[in-house]
Amino acid sequence: MKTLLLTGFEPFLEHPFNPAEYIVRQLNGKQIGFYQIAGKVLPVDYRRSALELLGHYETLQPDAVMMLGLAAGRNRITPERIAININDGPNDNSGEEMTDVPIASEGPAAYFSTLPVRKFVNLLNKRGFPAELSNTAGAYLCNNVMYSMLHHINKVKHRIPAGFIHVPPSNELAVNDRRLSGWPKETLQNSIEILIESLDQKIAGDERTWKSYTTD
Repeated sequence: MKTLLLTGFEPFLEHPFNPAEYIVRQLNGKQIGFYQIAGKVLPVDYRRSALELLGHYETLQPDAVMMLGLAAGRNRITPERIAININDGPNDNSGEEMTDVPIASEGPAAYFSTLPVRKFVNLLNKRGFPAELSNTAGAYLCNNVMYSMLHHINKVKHRIPAGFIHVPPSNELAVNDRRLSGWPKETLQNSIEILIESLDQKIAGDERTWKSYTTD
């Protein structure tokens, strides 16, 4: 049985509920497809989130990493294609704000996701879950952990599927903000289960498949 490290964030900014946290807690410990899920909730903190993520990675030595986050302004599930080497965003939950701060001073400008992001989008749309590919994970904590994870696995040459997926707001958020288009949190959970189930053993072990990830 393989291990998938699944992460989500705690509530942040003006959002009192984070569906990414809900999904992670619901799926923690479950077996989905070829994977046993290890769900971990990360703090919304520039200085702690990536450190905790990489700590979980070193402890678990997972065969895949799927990071989740809330994109309150979106109405579709959006796998992220790329992460950039910059922190630039509003206050985190500790009150710190960053502007134009590199995530890794020695790191490249960006990393592509090694999840099969195009496959994910096509699969979800086929199953009736609105999805599209995103070319920006922003420059806040979602981008921070995505870049940090991909930078680390690149340094240690651990060729595994790893990347970030943004989920839209759940109904809990839309009830109190008419600008948001909410999904049932159970539907969001189901969509992530479908994506995890679509990851098979050949993805992590086949060199030809791995290479396709960098351009998916």
